[in-house]
Amino acid sequence: MSIWFLRNQGPAGFLVALMSNAPVSNEVAVLKTSYGEMTIAFWPDVAPATVENFKKLARAGFYDGTAFHRIIKGFMIQGGCPHTKAGQTGQPGTGGPGWKIKAEFNKKAHVRGVISMARSAHPDSAGSQFFLCHGDAKFLDNQYTAFGQLSKGDEVLEQLANVPTKSGGGGEQSTPIARVALESVKIVVQA
Repeated sequence: MSIWFLRNQGPAGFLVALMSNAPVSNEVAVLKTSYGEMTIAFWPDVAPATVENFKKLARAGFYDGTAFHRIIKGFMIQGGCPHTKAGQTGQPGTGGPGWKIKAEFNKKAHVRGVISMARSAHPDSAGSQFFLCHGDAKFLDNQYTAFGQLSKGDEVLEQLANVPTKSGGGGEQSTPIARVALESVKIVVQA
């Protein structure tokens, strides 16, 4: 639910709150990382439930203090796991919000700057983890839910994708050597 405030600047000055259940289509996500900020424009037309899930988690502070735990240059950077928060003991890449969302596969291509939901083998297993494509990954099209695209901060994406990594198990060279913080995710109305 959205709440809008209107202020009458006349002598009596009053505050009126209008409530609406309609999603705000000009909202964006601002991801503040240890390398700078990135802004994501959402695609509610093709993945409405996924967009609302991401916004709900962001507004609750779920992503604040997490880290990008999986980085593969030329492919993607992955974050959104609560096990990456300071003091957490779970295996990075295995955590979620306590629920799963239904996949919303769509015709949007997985190209550089697209944000999509990470999941396990089951299509309806996404919860909070997401990835940003660093390169074209069209082999993921119609198999993962793309729900937005980078509108600002491509230089930050480039820096993140180029951090030194090590083997994180299973032979994949994708675990950042130094912490790559996702300090906060804020949902704001784009002017």
